[in-house]
Amino acid sequence: MTTTNQATKLNAVQLHLLKMFARPMDEQDLTAIKSLLSNYYAQKIDTESDKLWEEKGMSQQTIDDLLNTHLRTPYK
Repeated sequence: MTTTNQATKLNAVQLHLLKMFARPMDEQDLTAIKSLLSNYYAQKIDTESDKLWEEKGMSQQTIDDLLNTHLRTPYK
């Protein structure tokens, strides 16, 4: 088994975060930062989902139809 030590390039966001948080931090700060990031990405997902919902003309009926659709391949 061959292993290589390959450097991973950090993107601009990662570098910025490293610079911002290059100080001692307690567990409470870490928890708060994780929560902020989670909420940020959850909001982005909600926004994109709403956009997709509108673009595709989806409704609750669409979801109900998908839930009740049998998509499994029948056994032979």
